[in-house]
Amino acid sequence: MTDSKSASSIDSFISRHWQRPLPYQGETPAGFSPLEASLDPRVCGTCHPRQLQDWQGSLHARAMGPGLLGQLREMEPNDRAGHQACLRCHAPLAEQADELAAWIADDKTVSDPPTENPETNGSLYQQGLICAACHLRTWEIHGPPPRDNRGGTRAVPHGGFQSSAAFEDSRFCAACHQFEADGFALNGKLLENTFEEWRASPQAAAGQSCQSCHMPDRRHLWRGIHDKATVLSGVEITLDRLTTSGATLSARLTLTNSGVGHRFPTYVTPRVVLEAVQLDRTGAPIPHTRQERIIARQVSLNLSEELFDSRLAPGESSSLDYQLPKDGDAGALRLRVQVEPDLFYRNFYRAVLGNDAEGKGTGMLRNALRTAEASAYTLFQREVPLP
Repeated sequence: MTDSKSASSIDSFISRHWQRPLPYQGETPAGFSPLEASLDPRVCGTCHPRQLQDWQGSLHARAMGPGLLGQLREMEPNDRAGHQACLRCHAPLAEQADELAAWIADDKTVSDPPTENPETNGSLYQQGLICAACHLRTWEIHGPPPRDNRGGTRAVPHGGFQSSAAFEDSRFCAACHQFEADGFALNGKLLENTFEEWRASPQAAAGQSCQSCHMPDRRHLWRGIHDKATVLSGVEITLDRLTTSGATLSARLTLTNSGVGHRFPTYVTPRVVLEAVQLDRTGAPIPHTRQERIIARQVSLNLSEELFDSRLAPGESSSLDYQLPKDGDAGALRLRVQVEPDLFYRNFYRAVLGNDAEGKGTGMLRNALRTAEASAYTLFQREVPLP
């Protein structure tokens, strides 16, 4: 457990480290090599290849994807306050904000939308939450305490680094994954409330931090709802009360938040669907036999209201109790759990693109829609043959 003095020290560090907007790095220190003077994460990877490789496969590297850039493209270049509503977490460096404003002002790049691949992106603003966003302040490197227990400033390249236990504390993640108490809320609940959900969880009480699940062994992976293996490690799925003989089919499909240290799912963009449907002899679903149970916090596309909230707190379960007459053409009963990590984004992009108006960001939004549509996956499936 963290004692009160250590907690106060961490709070103080995080308050300084995450002041918004972040300050410019300023003049490069004398003696820095061109590599040390670069903010490009690919340059960081020269000496930190494993961290770079992990980051390149993460959503942090795609935090400034075409969906967000397509929306920012429609804004005025000098609307810096408007940009910061997104950049404060998605690309928080002051240098990234300058590059973004210049890109928005340059009409010549409209027909050349940025690539989603961080390995080929040249501009800092396109690369999202880069290494420097977490680890660099005014050219001073910060990171977690070294594993060999040597703390303080170390005699290594770029002047060494300052270690802080804050990097292994969930409060560090809260800088982007928790709205302030007076932040945007619907139905009395903050739109982004992941840190507080964690703080009320058994995992928090047991000393299990955000990093322990999302950065195991200090890996820069940050896997979550988009990753099937990560989701399976945090939930339990059971199938019981199965009856396939007779005129009526029945089954209970249950999903339990057994190990996720916050609500499942935690945000308003994903949806998880428990589904049961009878299949005909060719394996095609028979539509009128389908039943579902949705686990999600569903809000309107304009964020004006919460439609419902059926998410699961740690330890909670949700069940689909299926009971319908057997269709004469049915050859199997399919039970499955579908995960749609980007449902809100998918519906939002469809709505924007459906208005028939071509804007500066339309091409990027089309790319984003394809990505959102492709992100759904099957978490669990069982097909039970029928006699």
